[in-house]
Amino acid sequence: MKRYIIIFIISFFYMNQPIQAQVKITHIAVYVSDLKESANFYRDVLKFKEIDEPFKDGLHAWFDIGNNVQLHIIEAEWQPITINKINHLCFSIPVMEDFIANLESHKVAFEDWPGEQGKITIRPDGIQQIYLKDPDGYWIEINDEY
Repeated sequence: MKRYIIIFIISFFYMNQPIQAQVKITHIAVYVSDLKESANFYRDVLKFKEIDEPFKDGLHAWFDIGNNVQLHIIEAEWQPITINKINHLCFSIPVMEDFIANLESHKVAFEDWPGEQGKITIRPDGIQQIYLKDPDGYWIEINDEY
């Protein structure tokens, strides 16, 4: 009988607790002016794997960016937007030198946080960071906190 009372009390306690769903990120959507140019950049320069997308309308491209997260790029009629370096996407890579060599082979410029071309920022914890822009001018941080 004691056992049933304990089970009842435990059940009652858990039934009266609010249920909290685990929130997780599934994708990031980025508005682009030219789908083909942006898809080439994210596939060829950042080396993201292009994945199937359900729309099949020539206005969407989806990429696997790791950790079960996707990048969705969506072409729409371009309207001017405000872009600055503080608003950025960040991706981590294992070896900065290899990534920079890839950027150079695609003639993609990069800079450190203050804006000096071809330079790398070293955070106080030793992590290296560089910043570059995608074809629409969105800032992207690349770091080696892999």
